Amino acid sequence: MNVITRFAPSPTGLLHAGNYRTAVFSYLYARQRGGQFILRIEDTDKERSKQEYADNILASLAWLGLDYDNADNIPHQSARGEVYKKYLQKLLDEDKAYVSKEEIKKEGDRAEVIRFRNPNKIVTFHDLVRGEISIDTTDLKDFVIAKSLDEPIFHIAVVVDDFDMGVTHVVRGEDHISNTPRQILIQEAIGAPTPEYAHLPLLLAPDRTKLSKRKGALAMTEYRDRGYLAPAILNYMALLGWNPGTDQEILSKAEMIKMFDLAKVQKGAAIFSEEKLNWFNREYLRKLAPAEFLALAEPFIAPLRQLSGYSDAMLAKLIPTLLERIYTLGDLAKMIEAGELQYFFDTPTPTKDLLGTTAHLPKVLELLSALSDEDFTTEKVKTAIWDFATATGRGEVLGPMRIALSGLAKSPDPFSISATLGKTETLKRLNYAKDL
Repeated sequence: MNVITRFAPSPTGLLHAGNYRTAVFSYLYARQRGGQFILRIEDTDKERSKQEYADNILASLAWLGLDYDNADNIPHQSARGEVYKKYLQKLLDEDKAYVSKEEIKKEGDRAEVIRFRNPNKIVTFHDLVRGEISIDTTDLKDFVIAKSLDEPIFHIAVVVDDFDMGVTHVVRGEDHISNTPRQILIQEAIGAPTPEYAHLPLLLAPDRTKLSKRKGALAMTEYRDRGYLAPAILNYMALLGWNPGTDQEILSKAEMIKMFDLAKVQKGAAIFSEEKLNWFNREYLRKLAPAEFLALAEPFIAPLRQLSGYSDAMLAKLIPTLLERIYTLGDLAKMIEAGELQYFFDTPTPTKDLLGTTAHLPKVLELLSALSDEDFTTEKVKTAIWDFATATGRGEVLGPMRIALSGLAKSPDPFSISATLGKTETLKRLNYAKDL
């Protein structure tokens, strides 16, 4: 079978993690089977659908690297009215649907709608995640499928679209299980084959409420703007509700495609944890080559280039230090805003009040002067002054040393700062401070 899956978001809000996880699973399944993954915009809700949201969906998928096979022809339900009208008329002509006179209970209610003539039977389908599911459709009664011939609603539009586009597998959230029997009845009525269904466990916020755009879930593009890496997000989202059966957590897209199996999707809800996403992002940042890191970091570190003492060489030396301290590239901007990086480029001028006692800086200078430029590493700087600091009082030795180097009351340890600055600059700053 030529597998065709689809991602069919509604442009009624920005694409968030709950939507995106569905897209990821649908994408991985199609690619794993050598099939097609297509995109469809379900904008039958004319009041809530907006072009800016449709644009956001496209931008999100492009950034996250989920390539769809119909990029040149993305169907919008709002443009397919004549197609739906044809099927609605067919159902009316065959007495499988009828125009229903409705009781108007409040202002705005319709006097007429089109209802599907329910055969009132048990619908059974095999779910690729949950196994066999049977639902008695009697309780659904004759359900509405259109407000008029020109105004189809969700169920008829989805069935017609999946039929016309040859969709073989529908991967979606478990909140759609209740929609499936209605749609199977419509499929049978119009002569469409029933696709395979896979209903995924819900994605929950840490408080175990459903993650949704209405409850403030962040847009995927917001994660982009905060400096997350697309491969890290893909990796994390793929593991929310699915496990390859190993302890391996860091997976490339190719590995995910090779290992993905809907049968291994869990039935219970998955919890979206930004803390865990941060861990994934940090791991991916650490995998970057220095040139890749700097290229991605550029929008976030631009203010550093305005400093009078800025140099590419110092920025390159800082990379290991930065990678130890950040989880996202956006953390770089926060560090710059807090003044935590500027002292590596521009020499600080700490005050006597901030420094406190400087009595021990001459001895620190003496000990560090004995090190060669090549030996001016974090560990060797620490070794050179540790015994003296321990015997004299670490706070009285290391505190003023750190402030002399950074100009800040709070900063990383003086050993790593010294190693990054190098011997010449370190001694220069210590000499300035000792004479205050």
